Amino acid sequence: MARAEAPVRRRRRVPWAVYLALLPLFAVLGVFAYYPAGSGIWHSLYDWRPGFESSWVGLDNYVAMWHDDLWWRSFRNLGYIFVFQVTVAWALPLLAAELIISLRSERAQFLFRTLLIAPMAFPGVVTVLLWSAMYDPNSGVINRFLQSIGLDPLAHNWTGDPRTALLALLFIGFPFVAGLPFLIFLAALQGIPKEVFEAASLDGANRLRRFWSVDLPLMTSQVKLLVFLATIGVLQYGFAAYLLTGGGPDNATQVPVLRMLGVAFQGSQWGYAATLSTMLFLMTIVLSIIVVVVKRGDKTDVKSL
Repeated sequence: MARAEAPVRRRRRVPWAVYLALLPLFAVLGVFAYYPAGSGIWHSLYDWRPGFESSWVGLDNYVAMWHDDLWWRSFRNLGYIFVFQVTVAWALPLLAAELIISLRSERAQFLFRTLLIAPMAFPGVVTVLLWSAMYDPNSGVINRFLQSIGLDPLAHNWTGDPRTALLALLFIGFPFVAGLPFLIFLAALQGIPKEVFEAASLDGANRLRRFWSVDLPLMTSQVKLLVFLATIGVLQYGFAAYLLTGGGPDNATQVPVLRMLGVAFQGSQWGYAATLSTMLFLMTIVLSIIVVVVKRGDKTDVKSL
């Protein structure tokens, strides 16, 4: 019997109008994204003084960056922030996702999921300013609560003490449920077939054993994505620190973004600030490429199964 020939796949030709329609998008990206990035890299090679003649300095700004102790110390704070985000700040969202997926009623799952993510509708600046009022050493809720239960010695200036300032910033947004990690954890758990959970139950696995042996291994791809997104996000961290502490006290909350802003707007060293910005930009690009490569590898592994 003659073997039937496989149908020939024809490549669909994309109408030229589609490419033409993309031109305005790339024009906007060029003006507001690519040009500022390229301009920053170019001006990092100058003693840049906006509005005045700027002299060429070559790699002098990068040499100065290499010897900038405060710049490199700010990355130590980023390390603390990263560790906190991928441990403490993920624990409660993951717990909340596990509890919601355990509810048998889909209506109850929808209700609790909506209530937990509703705070995402509030602007970030509102959240930061609210926590700033809570940390107030005189009228803040936290100190008043400690005083009301007889723990007066623990009440102090949370954001004004170098020993607690960074920790106070990290706890902004507690219990951290209203955010991207919760949504990704929940979506990953909802994507696991119910038969898998039932099989684990029949094998006698309790909730903790099921989490380590079933849930977590099946969420590996999502965890990798969150780790890389957290890394990229940490490099851009600075919003809350700028509003609450400005990098103080005694540089206890100093991060690279604040160092860059301080060099530019307080020191008027615009060329050096462009150098620091360029370094952060290159770090972000490298990490973004790693994310793409890792995610592509995950897809290849899934197809090979």
